[in-house]
Amino acid sequence: MRLVTVGAAQLGPIQKADGRPQVVARMLDLMKQAKHKGCDLIVYPELALTTFFPRWYMTDQAEVDTWFERDMPNAATLPLFELARSYGMAMSFGYAELTPGGRHFNTSILVDRAGAVIGTYRKVHLPGHSEHDPRLHHQHLEKRYFEPGDLGFPVWRMLGGIFGMCICNDRRWPETYRVMGLQGVEMIALGYNTPSVNAWSADQEGPAKRLFHNNVVLQAGAYQNSTWVVAVAKTGVEDGHPLIGGSCIVNPDGEIVVACRTESDELIVHPCDLDLAAFGKATVFDFARHRRIEHYGLIASRAGVVLPPEMP
Repeated sequence: MRLVTVGAAQLGPIQKADGRPQVVARMLDLMKQAKHKGCDLIVYPELALTTFFPRWYMTDQAEVDTWFERDMPNAATLPLFELARSYGMAMSFGYAELTPGGRHFNTSILVDRAGAVIGTYRKVHLPGHSEHDPRLHHQHLEKRYFEPGDLGFPVWRMLGGIFGMCICNDRRWPETYRVMGLQGVEMIALGYNTPSVNAWSADQEGPAKRLFHNNVVLQAGAYQNSTWVVAVAKTGVEDGHPLIGGSCIVNPDGEIVVACRTESDELIVHPCDLDLAAFGKATVFDFARHRRIEHYGLIASRAGVVLPPEMP
């Protein structure tokens, strides 16, 4: 057995007026709970330090940049790194990254037990749109404020296993899991901020269906790549805008082994045996034996749909 006790640290709503110190204090409280429960790793959500600011239309780049972090750790987040290091606890969390070269990414990091950032992931699949659209139920402007990630889907060795990361909308795309699966991933840390209704049609896709879709893709990705998935939400009503919860840990058989029950700050914990990933990787999903890559060319060569010709 290779046990990694994981704490999925769901965050309740963060209001637009909340500062980083307030949020970090909440994260520290969850970390203290995780230490009490023997966690080796704590996983926080996407954009864990701020409200989900892509819902707000902004034209002043200086205002936009106030939501971004230029360094990591920085003065606001250093207490997280210091406490995690004192506990010998690894962690992962998401934030808006402004690089020294002026680039903007939706980013997640992996931090080892010694407090060192060993992995950086930048969100690849950006949802939403880039300009204000008055037809929508709410705005979702990730394409305005972020660039698509430029690092691909790397994995890292940590805690005796192989770990990867992805963010929110990435979880809906099977390629996300498969690229990491082809690198032997055994656990994926996944943070999300998901509006409770579809921006185009709240009636067609409301909270129940969104939670269903959340579980479907997490369970499929875990099973089809024989990996643990630790999926952690920021949830609740942020300045009048609801986000789904449903944070959970999924085992390599695609089973949800533990899930949050609230839309508030909540810690769920599970001892994850990384060796459970071995069976699927050696049998049904032994990629080297069973994949037929000669037939998969369209996946990497075409983005949109091309319909077959009409029958005469």
